Amino acid sequence: MIRFSRVSKQYGGQTKALSDLSVEIPDGEFVFLIGPSGAGKTTFLRLLIHDILPTSGEVYVDDMKVNAMPTSRVFLLRRKIGTVFQDFKLLFDRTVYENVAVGLEILGKKDSEIIRDADAVLSLVGLSSKRQFFPQQLSAGELQRTSIARAIVGGPSILLADEPTGNLDPDTSWEILTILQQINTLGTTVIMATHNAGIVNDMKKRTIALREGHLISDEAKGKYHVHKKTEAHHETQSHKKEDPKG
Repeated sequence: MIRFSRVSKQYGGQTKALSDLSVEIPDGEFVFLIGPSGAGKTTFLRLLIHDILPTSGEVYVDDMKVNAMPTSRVFLLRRKIGTVFQDFKLLFDRTVYENVAVGLEILGKKDSEIIRDADAVLSLVGLSSKRQFFPQQLSAGELQRTSIARAIVGGPSILLADEPTGNLDPDTSWEILTILQQINTLGTTVIMATHNAGIVNDMKKRTIALREGHLISDEAKGKYHVHKKTEAHHETQSHKKEDPKG
């Protein structure tokens, strides 16, 4: 279970990336996090992995109070959460297999376990035949599949995907979504921040919409649409700049 309880995040001045946000995400759910640039999507994800701390409010992952965790225990949280980025963040001097295996090496797994688990996730994402390729030999879609394999190889219960299809063509984007759906059916909670209206509208998953740090809607089978602000909200927010990290 993920829970945000009246969470606000202010980066500086009067700008709030998130404002008094309360939301719960049960285990095993697939959630789209949508909103314009600066809405607070990336801030939401960064709070979950203790990359930043809220200005106020509380963030929980299972029984962990994330914002109260000492730095020395953050690694326990991050074992629960895998992260996929728009720009892949792979090690370009290592092969596909080595990029995936490195996380297991850090966990101190035995060689036999590393080989077994790395090969299993490479099969899941359809990259068994590319295990000895280097990133510069791969297409953008294959790079993203490698990133996904690396994120899930340790068996996290939560997968965060920050615009994972942002650099991909439509067909490749759907290949990535098919993989994320398959991961979700295995019991992993998936939270995907996206601007891709077609994917959101077609998949009809739970959709949490943010605008200027505020929760605008939370729909069980949502669609991608721009929500109009109320006049009162416009009057109080129009003079503020949106945070570029959102």
